[in-house]
Amino acid sequence: MEKINYNLKISTTNDYKKIIKSCKDIYLKKSKDYGSAWRILRLPSITDQIFIKAQRIRSIQEKNEKKIDEGIENEFIGIINYCIMAIIQLEIDNDEIEIPTNKLEKLYNQYSNETMKLLENKNHDYDEAWKEMRISSMTDIILMKLYRTKQIESNKGKTIISEGVKANYQDIINYSVFCLIKLLNL
Repeated sequence: MEKINYNLKISTTNDYKKIIKSCKDIYLKKSKDYGSAWRILRLPSITDQIFIKAQRIRSIQEKNEKKIDEGIENEFIGIINYCIMAIIQLEIDNDEIEIPTNKLEKLYNQYSNETMKLLENKNHDYDEAWKEMRISSMTDIILMKLYRTKQIESNKGKTIISEGVKANYQDIINYSVFCLIKLLNL
């Protein structure tokens, strides 16, 4: 049996934490600017926001040009933050629109840490296969997971055998983090 280099996994976890810290910083600054107005959105609307960002990334990858002066890195950050918002929408069962920034930060930490733990578990089992994947392939997987999420939403959240929407959002976060690690050469 080949010996596993555990330093690679530590590096992935550290890189993950750097990416999430940067995403959270943007999220909190926007929360101070806009409050939590996004709470008015129904879950399918948040899913569509994520879809728009993922579709723009794929479009830029295919056309190899962009006409808006914003790179795909910002779109992956947006995807991560919208996925966290979606998970918050799933988990908080009230109609409260305004949530104080300090509470939003705690929720962000809770769900990003939970998602990081999922990443660590999958990364262990898949032996960091993502490092050999293309960013374009991960973009396609993100889009596939969004189509799955839309189907589950159309089925009123009911699944027969599949994971629910939360698991899809968490996978989308993790693939987006992987893409950012590769794009930023961390």
